[in-house]
Amino acid sequence: MKQPRAFTAALATETNTFSPIRIDINAFKASLLARPGEHPETPTLCSAVIPVGRKFAREHGWQLVEGTAAWADPAGLISKKTFEGLRDEILDQIRAGGPFDVIVLGLHGAMVADGYDDPEGDFLQRVRDLVGPGTPIIATLDPHSHLTAKRVAAADALVAFKEFPHTDFVDRAEDAWRIAGETVAGRVRPVMCVFDPKMIDVFPTSTQPMRQFVDDMMRKEAETDGILSLSVIHGFLAGDVPEMGTKVIAVTDNDRALGEAVAAELGNALFELRGKVRSSELTPAEAFDQALAFDGGPVTIADMWDNPGGGTAGDATVLLKEALDRNLESVAFGSVWDPIAVQLCHAAGEGARMMLRFGAKSAPETGNPIDAEVEVVRNTRNAEQRFGDSIVPIGDASLIRIGGIEVILNSTRAQCFDTTLFSNFGIEPEERKILVVKSTNHFYQSFARVSPLILYCAAGRAYPKDPRTTPYRKAPRDIWPILDRTSPEEIKYLFEPGLAGSIGE
Repeated sequence: MKQPRAFTAALATETNTFSPIRIDINAFKASLLARPGEHPETPTLCSAVIPVGRKFAREHGWQLVEGTAAWADPAGLISKKTFEGLRDEILDQIRAGGPFDVIVLGLHGAMVADGYDDPEGDFLQRVRDLVGPGTPIIATLDPHSHLTAKRVAAADALVAFKEFPHTDFVDRAEDAWRIAGETVAGRVRPVMCVFDPKMIDVFPTSTQPMRQFVDDMMRKEAETDGILSLSVIHGFLAGDVPEMGTKVIAVTDNDRALGEAVAAELGNALFELRGKVRSSELTPAEAFDQALAFDGGPVTIADMWDNPGGGTAGDATVLLKEALDRNLESVAFGSVWDPIAVQLCHAAGEGARMMLRFGAKSAPETGNPIDAEVEVVRNTRNAEQRFGDSIVPIGDASLIRIGGIEVILNSTRAQCFDTTLFSNFGIEPEERKILVVKSTNHFYQSFARVSPLILYCAAGRAYPKDPRTTPYRKAPRDIWPILDRTSPEEIKYLFEPGLAGSIGE
């Protein structure tokens, strides 16, 4: 029996088109740039298809050819040279190593490059042109992405993480390889159907009502014969591209009618949840008032919109200034991005006291730089934190103290995923009254284990969080809440049966 041959690679980042932080190849080198065979055994979000593929190949006797794995932490536009270079590097690997029975790729889905509104669509189409119509192409996606017609036309199956926070990235990579194996064996023929509910929102799955929605979707996926995968593309508010918005994907075993019906059912249910799923957002003053009034701790406050995971700098100081003005004690901030301040702290050494200006250097409406006498508590080279089974680098970093307030300064932008961000610097989270993290929701699972109260704070305007006021130039204008689709006539029009179908047919 012929040994199946598979190719796997990853090319991923999330692009906030409003972010001033442009990135090139150095951003990938700082986060993850692993050439063939160099990917660590630990999975990393969009590149989980590689270590999971290794395990699959060993267990099933397949030959696996690994390509490049490239991941950069979210930021602004990618340089054209960098995108095209990494894209062509992987295409050359497919060309040189083929033919293959299946291609399994790890993508993000919200990448935007200089000159490319849809880099993943361009990449997938080039892979399709290279391998021909008979080779299955399967890819994983982050749900905070843009599902385009070009991608759906080029791929056989697209599988998105179901959870936000994305704690299930290994599970979804396993789904992709399961579909790959069954397809190569001839047991299934994947067909994708997509439903567009004409909306955009933020969908945290750690709390209701999205928790129930995802549980119901997973139950339907498991219990319905003929369904191979169900996914919700949440969409990405900070991506100004023509096909921005929420979508539902149903992958079936050659059953288009089933796929259309299930995708429409889920899309209708999701539309009914519009405006009901986002966490309540407090002002900085309200957040600290509630945290201080709470009997116990630690209380976690999420600086939810200065989130490097959404492409911002992660250097806003609005919440820190509030804490300093109140002379608070037992408060730890994780973290503030300032590579220059980190260099100065490392030069001064642990135990030094010094005047330091840090933070709020990247964008307007993120506060002002902090000028303070600080104590350098700890300096760490190549610092990191955990996120599930993966390790997330934050670069050289320093822990400084200003009175009763501790601040982690980092040189590689990364949101706070895990309490290890604090414990790796000697801060035991349970021993602090208040923890402040820069993250929208990825922190939740880890911090919910130690924090009896979690608050979400909207501080400053680091991120385009309201699509009604965001100055989009390319994004569709006919989606909720940009267009307030609430009347029965509009809802009936949106969901009339003929509109649920496969993009790209």
